[in-house]
Amino acid sequence: MTEFFGTFNIWQILSSFIFLFAIIDPLGNLPVTINMQRKGVKISPMKVCLATITILIIFLFAGEWVLQLFGVKIEYFAIAGGFVIFLMALEMVLDITIFKNEGLDGSGSIVPLAFPMYAGPGAFTALLSITAEYDIINLVISVTLNTVVLFFVLLGTNWLNKYVGQTTLYILRKFFGIIVLAIACKLMFGNLAMVFA
Repeated sequence: MTEFFGTFNIWQILSSFIFLFAIIDPLGNLPVTINMQRKGVKISPMKVCLATITILIIFLFAGEWVLQLFGVKIEYFAIAGGFVIFLMALEMVLDITIFKNEGLDGSGSIVPLAFPMYAGPGAFTALLSITAEYDIINLVISVTLNTVVLFFVLLGTNWLNKYVGQTTLYILRKFFGIIVLAIACKLMFGNLAMVFA
């Protein structure tokens, strides 16, 4: 059992927490949530978070099995995932649109908030990419902590919009974009070195 889940490591938890927080980006996606509320869409923070954590945990455990089914090693996926995350970071830093979510304009707590906004392709890629370097138990804790933070962000949406302001949220998005950019480079070059070795 210990071999599967790995060992508890506070540094892995902190590192993966920051990484996933930057990808899930609850603060950066706050304007979308506020806009939905203005349109009369009822959003349940509890439903959003339960759906988000369920989707991410299932993918965390089943994702590698899917890769094995197609005969793809985790290192190769990490390189490809690092490239996708690199592009996502460019979106955050440069304010450009690379990925388009066409046909995903549903409303409510599950779609599009839980999926694909919070538990979407970016989070899937991030999770599978770092399973090559992080133990499962630490990633489960990291996902849980991110969901808790997401819950309080959604719960305090109106307060954050009023007292934090769009400018601060914009700066935070840029800051986390740089972090994601650095981690993407680490994923790509670190796993490239492992492949060549």
